[in-house]
Amino acid sequence: MKKLLIIGALIFSSISYAQGFKAGLNVGVPTGDVSDFYNLQVGADVGYTFSVLPGLTVGPMLGYMNFFPEDSDLSDNGQFLPIAASGRYGITNSFFLGADLGYGVGITDGLDGGFYYRPQIGYDFGLIGLIASYSGVSVDGGSWSSVNLGFEFGL
Repeated sequence: MKKLLIIGALIFSSISYAQGFKAGLNVGVPTGDVSDFYNLQVGADVGYTFSVLPGLTVGPMLGYMNFFPEDSDLSDNGQFLPIAASGRYGITNSFFLGADLGYGVGITDGLDGGFYYRPQIGYDFGLIGLIASYSGVSVDGGSWSSVNLGFEFGL
């Protein structure tokens, strides 16, 4: 029975842009307005997508973004909680394009939220997908953005 469950899980998760639950981690280099003060961005996200057309999936996504300052004072981290709609289109069985659009809630005291965006390009290796993306939150007076590389697990 265990072998049957493992084989079923492998088959079900073989195409990460297909319908289902996804969880990912990424690391990035801050760009634009915040790059003078922050030198690292780490993020995580979870989502569930539904197939709406062959090769096209959409669904909700919830994430976490943390910008680390150049100095080691962690009290100055910039943190956001992105709540977004996620969409992906499979160019081939393994290669996909995607985007997340929504609102990034500011978690750090005094940090307002704003429009959240994350275009992405990815490749599915089976159980794990590799994703390159550009993410940002547009706030009054600027933008918190980064160029990212990460991976996700599709279940």
